[in-house]
Amino acid sequence: MARGNTRERIQQVARELFITQGVQRTSLQEIADRLGITKPALYYHFASREELVRSIIVPLIEDGRAFLEEATAHREMEPRALLEGYFDFHYRHRDIMMLAVREMTTLNDLGLLETVTGWRERLGVMLVGADAPLAAQVGAVVALGGLADCTWAFADLPAEVVRPPAVDSAMAALGL
Repeated sequence: MARGNTRERIQQVARELFITQGVQRTSLQEIADRLGITKPALYYHFASREELVRSIIVPLIEDGRAFLEEATAHREMEPRALLEGYFDFHYRHRDIMMLAVREMTTLNDLGLLETVTGWRERLGVMLVGADAPLAAQVGAVVALGGLADCTWAFADLPAEVVRPPAVDSAMAALGL
């Protein structure tokens, strides 16, 4: 079996176990057993639990950076388009987002929590401006947080079903 395939299988099983049981309550031995490999074989692909968790979260981080760069490049982007893109980004990564929500301490320990919260702050400024009144800033926080939460709260529904009411609600939170 190719190394890449085993690595992907480890990530898939680890992601499932981390989401259902938590990162700290999932042993590397349990992951290895579920895959039918030895723990040393797992260590061949990932030197530590932290490296494994990071490898699962990195696609979210990379896609989030790309989304933010794209949104920043189009500063005149309409709020609805920005919110739809934000929803789509979260929907694509809803399993990892669920893991991040449940494992904020782990995310912080890996130095990634500040990155993710920084995105939301930057997007809030894009939506309401840097010097917006408190009510507008609160609206941006509610809009972005609620929109992200909808992607995992309604994870079993197709994006095209959830996106319209979620974005409409986010727009309402912004007073738009």
